[in-house]
Amino acid sequence: MNDNKILIVDGMALLFRAYFAQSYSARRTPDGTPTNAIYGFLQYLFDTVNEFRPTHVVCCWDMGSKTFRTDMYTGYKANRPDAPDDLVPQFSLVKDVVAALGIPNLGIEGYEADDCIGTLATRLCEQGCVYVLTGDHDMLQLVSERVHVVIMKKGRNNYAVYDLAFLKEDKGVLPFQIIELKGLTGDTSDNYPGVKGIGEKTALKLLLEYESIDGILANLSSLSASIKAKIENDLEMLHLSRTLARIHIDSPVECVLDDCLWNVPFDAARPLFDRYRLTSLLSMIESAS
Repeated sequence: MNDNKILIVDGMALLFRAYFAQSYSARRTPDGTPTNAIYGFLQYLFDTVNEFRPTHVVCCWDMGSKTFRTDMYTGYKANRPDAPDDLVPQFSLVKDVVAALGIPNLGIEGYEADDCIGTLATRLCEQGCVYVLTGDHDMLQLVSERVHVVIMKKGRNNYAVYDLAFLKEDKGVLPFQIIELKGLTGDTSDNYPGVKGIGEKTALKLLLEYESIDGILANLSSLSASIKAKIENDLEMLHLSRTLARIHIDSPVECVLDDCLWNVPFDAARPLFDRYRLTSLLSMIESAS
């Protein structure tokens, strides 16, 4: 059991990162379909496979912008610009390419990829060591004894690998405190505000002293008048922000570990890779297989 090494890929995080890293590239198929983001996506994916040598790989995707979080707060992610025109046709195409590699594409309507990843990481870590590949620091709340979060940094082959010790050393918090931190400070990229006037430095200080938002609220009388007033004025948003930040680890995603075995069917994959002029990338994993 312990020999399994399960890589869960945050598909959208990888694809967007690849698109902006490859946006200078005019890579297209003969019919004009852009493939620059897919090319970069595969480079990142194969780099990670070669680096971490997983036994199993699965890829999770967002399934549209409407989720239970947008139902709770209409402003959630409302600041996100539309995807660039030449990235849009690559959304479905990249899933075809991932499937050709024998990797399951998973996603659930009404949930974010984060929730699928959180659910799978929690469930599959009973069958092996889990590595979550993403660029999203929200995922650090998933870190545990058997779940590592691999944050992609600038450039290729550049990762910060968070286990419990490194999370504490680097961020000064425990995994559940990532949620508490977001509740207090909000998240500009996801467009929810937290408590107006409380920044990360103050939030970390409060969490160091009182451990959680519940601990802070139980000790309001001990806080400075200024911080106490800020929290009391934004109590509803504090609770809502914490709820929005929490990854659901019980989403209805189905996954059988045996279906995720990393064993690329090269003969079956090659025609699709040929069609989209991606064949040269297959040598990155053939040499490592």
